[in-house]
Amino acid sequence: MAAPAVEGLAVTALRSVMLRVRQAAERSGRQSDQVRVVAVSKTKPVSLIRQVYDAGHRCFGENYVQEITEKAPQLPEDIEWHFIGHLQSNKVKTILAAVPNLAMVEGVDNEKDVMFDLCGMGRKPLKVLVQVNTSGEACEPNIVVITWGELCLKHHTKSGVEPSGCVELAKHVKLGCPNLEFSGLMTIGMPDYSSTPENFRRLLDCRIEVCKALGMAEEQCELSMGMSGDFEQAIEMGSTNVRIGSTIFGPREYPKKNKN
Repeated sequence: MAAPAVEGLAVTALRSVMLRVRQAAERSGRQSDQVRVVAVSKTKPVSLIRQVYDAGHRCFGENYVQEITEKAPQLPEDIEWHFIGHLQSNKVKTILAAVPNLAMVEGVDNEKDVMFDLCGMGRKPLKVLVQVNTSGEACEPNIVVITWGELCLKHHTKSGVEPSGCVELAKHVKLGCPNLEFSGLMTIGMPDYSSTPENFRRLLDCRIEVCKALGMAEEQCELSMGMSGDFEQAIEMGSTNVRIGSTIFGPREYPKKNKN
């Protein structure tokens, strides 16, 4: 009998978040509809997501392929799903088949090795954000993260491309990947997922350079920055996309490891 109370708390939390988003947007001279709130439902059950959906929210995010491919088919098709993090190449066809309403991948971070082939997927270009390492922290090696048909973007960092490389990567995605749509930039901030004003300013500077190089208006280049602990500050500094999980859904519920 505890589930309805938890679900009620999530809806109440959503309303509180949306109010805080509206207030932060107004402080930045914008309307609240200029800021997208991605409700990150990692580890949370479909029933809880449905409660938030029934309260009027339509944009949700997941970090794991298994979760999004299991949850999305059980939920309404008008949900706008965001995959947040790196997609392994052997999972891309799976996720695109199971989640036709996948709206965006956040994000990609290296342009070194790109090949593509639509391979009959039969869908419009997939929106992607370029992930930028705004913290200056050392990055760890990683593997191929997104493939579409034979498209391979090989990523070599976990924290994103260095700011000095974001223009070339954005240019590569926009001009060299017809099955991808360059939609903007993202950052996760520090390795512990906290951020500082300097992290956000660095992403703003990157957008200026990217838009200048691509001939884009800055308002056409999204900024995904800000999570549960810092989304108001991020919005005040220009974020158009905030990723909010625990503040809406409560603490993550990871399976307990067997110590034996």
